[in-house]
Amino acid sequence: MADSFEDESARGAAQLDLEDKVRDRAEKHGGRSGGRGGGRGGQGREVQVSRALSRLLRHQAENAGIALDGEGFAPLDRVLAWAPLKSLHVTLADVQAIVANNDKQRFSLKPNPETNPSGSTATTSAGDYLIRANQGHSIKMESSSHLEPMTLAAANIPPRVLHGTYFAFWPAIVASGGLRPMGRNHVHCSAGEPGEGGVVSGMRGDAELVVEIDVEASLRDGGVAWWRSDNGVVLTEGGEDGVLSTRFFKRVTGRKVDVGVLWEDGEKKADLPAGIKGKIPQGKGPRGGGGGRRGRGGGHQRAS
Repeated sequence: MADSFEDESARGAAQLDLEDKVRDRAEKHGGRSGGRGGGRGGQGREVQVSRALSRLLRHQAENAGIALDGEGFAPLDRVLAWAPLKSLHVTLADVQAIVANNDKQRFSLKPNPETNPSGSTATTSAGDYLIRANQGHSIKMESSSHLEPMTLAAANIPPRVLHGTYFAFWPAIVASGGLRPMGRNHVHCSAGEPGEGGVVSGMRGDAELVVEIDVEASLRDGGVAWWRSDNGVVLTEGGEDGVLSTRFFKRVTGRKVDVGVLWEDGEKKADLPAGIKGKIPQGKGPRGGGGGRRGRGGGHQRAS
């Protein structure tokens, strides 16, 4: 089982991009695509642009020859010159609208101090701005450079930290001893249930299981580092072995289907009930495939 985790960790940016595409498509179907009408595959233009920005800024900037600074920002004019965005004729106004209106608040835009030292937000030149993805990177970055640390001393830990996952992946999560970043830099969590208390990101809406995590115990007893992104996603690289241990699982329950309590206070309480089908969500198969097959590894834990 551990080997399957290592295999999934190496599957690369193409699969991560597909998962971003699936999330954007879900937002479109929820009536939030906006943009200028239909595009490839029936997608709204805003969805296409958002997906392309995510792909570049999270996974492909280095391959595209675009250097991210220490905080993960890239020059917007270089970003807009990238072929997939250039083919969509993306403008500064398009990007400003996406940054302002994206429900998940995935991106940040700020003046470029080198070309725009006054910090003007009235300039209409793309070269006067920097843009970044707020989280979700597979590009290696120092967490401290672009994320807020959550510590016991700072007392900035949310009352509830939740990770969403799926029935298909739960047996492998247990077998491996916990949650892994699986190709990205962090395990993603939400600061409460999405849609409640201002929580906008950190868990996919179709997640079937909710893992409530004892962040304070992991900081105190496990030496686990925790971070928070600009859009409120709670993130961790896990412990020294890259795993957020099951001993810090405060409670694991079904999100929409009652499966009882599977885990509580760091101890196993039950297996998934008989008859629960573990269908792999669309876009999370080992090669990007949809549902229908049993999960062979726990490499599909991300839900933000």
